[in-house]
Amino acid sequence: MSEDALKHISTKAEFDSLLSSTRYVVADFYADWCGPCKIIAPMYAQLARQLSIPSYLAFAKIDVDAVQPVAQEYGISAMPSFLFFKDSKRVAVNGSAIIRGADAQSLNAAALKLGRLAKEKSEAAAAAATEASAEAPATPTLDQES
Repeated sequence: MSEDALKHISTKAEFDSLLSSTRYVVADFYADWCGPCKIIAPMYAQLARQLSIPSYLAFAKIDVDAVQPVAQEYGISAMPSFLFFKDSKRVAVNGSAIIRGADAQSLNAAALKLGRLAKEKSEAAAAAATEASAEAPATPTLDQES
């Protein structure tokens, strides 16, 4: 995982692109002036470093003041708020469609569940690709041509 696995979103288009290119996304809606946001930020960053898998699981940070269209689209009214996405659609994780506030226990449980699902999907895709390449007929080389 990269040192800065967090995706700092600066536009709605950037967030839409992340949603369309990544199977699962955890989105942290925060504000720079928000005390609870600052308290949970190191834990969120640690989860991102541990669990991010390119194309399968991403952790986004969205400043509600800087990217108001995204915050408004999802009806964010408290910070921090954490939303979860699968295949570009909002989903509930562990029965919660949103985590409001710096609820470390709920956030950790949800992130770990998505991390497990993303790992399973990425491993299955890798295994399928390996199997497909093993079954593919060998490409003849110039040495094999007559």
